[in-house]
Amino acid sequence: MRNAAAFNYADALDKAVLFFEAQRSGKLPRGQRVAWRADSALSDGNASNVDLVGGYYDAGDNVKFGLPMAFTVTMLSWSVVEFGGAMPGGQLANAEAAVRWGSDYLLKAATATPGALYVQVADPYQDHRCWERAEDMDTPRAVYKVTPQSPGSDVAGETAAALAAASLVFRARDPAYSSKLLRAARQVFDFADRYRGSYSDSLSSVVCPFYCSYSGYQDELLWAATWLHLASSPSSSSPYMSYINSNGHTLGAEQDGYTVSWDDKRAATKVLLSKVLLQNRVEGLRTYKAHADKYICSLVPGAGGFQSQYTPGGLLFKEGYSNMEYVTSTAFLLLTYAKYLGSTGGAASCGSTAVTPSTLVSLAKKQVDYILGANPAGMSYMVGFGARYPRRVHHRGASMPSVRDHPARIGCDEGFRYLHSSDPDRNVLVGAVVGGPDQSDSYSDSRDNYAQAEPSTYTNAPLVGALAFFAGPRSA
Repeated sequence: MRNAAAFNYADALDKAVLFFEAQRSGKLPRGQRVAWRADSALSDGNASNVDLVGGYYDAGDNVKFGLPMAFTVTMLSWSVVEFGGAMPGGQLANAEAAVRWGSDYLLKAATATPGALYVQVADPYQDHRCWERAEDMDTPRAVYKVTPQSPGSDVAGETAAALAAASLVFRARDPAYSSKLLRAARQVFDFADRYRGSYSDSLSSVVCPFYCSYSGYQDELLWAATWLHLASSPSSSSPYMSYINSNGHTLGAEQDGYTVSWDDKRAATKVLLSKVLLQNRVEGLRTYKAHADKYICSLVPGAGGFQSQYTPGGLLFKEGYSNMEYVTSTAFLLLTYAKYLGSTGGAASCGSTAVTPSTLVSLAKKQVDYILGANPAGMSYMVGFGARYPRRVHHRGASMPSVRDHPARIGCDEGFRYLHSSDPDRNVLVGAVVGGPDQSDSYSDSRDNYAQAEPSTYTNAPLVGALAFFAGPRSA
């Protein structure tokens, strides 16, 4: 097992942010550093007379899913808000650019048509019948939206959260843009709250089973209200705090969640509201800290309330599919909670045990170090970091020769020979964190093994904050 002390967290941070440039859809900007990518999907939305060019492909395919994209923007923004100060100027600028690429798209999706929010571009079933570069794709680019008649409070709530969180990122640097984001966030939140329902019901034929929302929409409404409070008021008073106080009990204030993902924000909301409690002494929020403590305690071996599973090598294990999503989100929440507790000299109450911020930092570090190579296999699960990392990532663009190297179109069916090939990727998807090993620390470096080999933007987004913490001066 590699000595974790040798890791260059600043280099890993650079790479984690670079990954987002490989996931860009639309007209690529000057200064695009991932040179094997080119412009793609330049007519998205045209058939519906809206401009939906831009945004991110969330994983290894060419669909733009609104719910995971919005969660990505929220977590990227939270990473910058909490730990951007630890990033050197160039790193911070790149992280902000990653946020803006997503928030620009979400603004379009939220404001293109009154009374509607566009939440997806492309039919995933059609997309998955092909293995082709984004620059070549000829599959249908239908657009899908939620409306008062076909609501989607989960995806709309997450979009409101993303826009509000992004507004905090740009508040000092670009106040006009920040205000624009916040106005849109308020409008989308009102839409989400007024017309309640799950987008998995409204759009089940195209979102399930890919991104069905199994946790319901209540968590997104509470999550969005929390971000809107933070973006709207520096103190304890705002219309959104009143909303939280009035509606929290019906939106999951008393429900415990033990995973954090694009679908489930219960634990993350409790951690975020604990920040408001600890910094502004809002006593009405004390129940949220109790539930945040319960979540944190579930992760700490030996603490009262511990209930998590770790692999023999020490990796948090929640799911057999894309487990690293849960690892990176958990590591980030451990660090943010440690920061909030450390600012007031507090601790997490785990039965008869008080768990200190330093314990949370240590646990988060073990998870981050495991990703970077401190594991039984001695493998980095971040592509391009270290000497040994996955070479056969479940990702269309990475697996196939670039348009620059192979200008001729590669057809839908022709591309599958690259999916099933045992050859290493033609393009190194630098910074991508794959789904990761199984509960026994075993990993199969095969593109066909999508559960382990596929990366995603929502896996990388919280890792940006965690790596910034370890790359910079630490106070917790």
